[in-house]
Amino acid sequence: MNWHHYPIGDGCLCWQLGDEISLDVSNRAICLYRMAKSKLVGCDPHIFDVVPSYNSVAIHFDSALVDPESITGHMEDLIRALPGKVTTGKGRQHTLPVAYTGPDLHLVAFYCGLKEAEVVRIHTSVTYHVAMVGFKPHFPYLIGLDPLLATPRQETPRTRVPAGAVAIGGAQTGVYPCDSPGGWNIIGMTDPDLLIPVVPGDTVCFSRA
Repeated sequence: MNWHHYPIGDGCLCWQLGDEISLDVSNRAICLYRMAKSKLVGCDPHIFDVVPSYNSVAIHFDSALVDPESITGHMEDLIRALPGKVTTGKGRQHTLPVAYTGPDLHLVAFYCGLKEAEVVRIHTSVTYHVAMVGFKPHFPYLIGLDPLLATPRQETPRTRVPAGAVAIGGAQTGVYPCDSPGGWNIIGMTDPDLLIPVVPGDTVCFSRA
């Protein structure tokens, strides 16, 4: 496995484990994230947080009280300890009931050459992997959208997307946890409070409400 690390300001170091977005790379990042959270954050109060992305893991720390070289040594030991075949283990599975009445459902169906019912069937047939949480608190970035549903983002983003909007943007699907601007195609609505317990490494399924 190829990897490298780089600083993000004075109080953050990031380890990149790959260049692509894939379940395999995300599994490695989630595994490293869990190990670092347990072995570093739990042991040093001056290491504040561990944050995974699709293909990397960042460590946030107090640069006045923590030696970056020490963090580098610990992280590289953890990376070398990763097994050849990585799975994320048993994260929690969350099922989100969706009312598929979004204003862009017909646009997604038209772009993809499908009927609206087929869009719903395909969207609910997948177990999605939570690669990371970001953009807004509790916004899950999910791996697993069927390529048949990949749809370009809106040419002109909305100034307000309502909380709970289930949407597709490019090759990704997700749920807006709060009112915010956004350019993804809204295909349905769910309860945004269901996102609060979702963390990286969990899985999400959508069901028709």
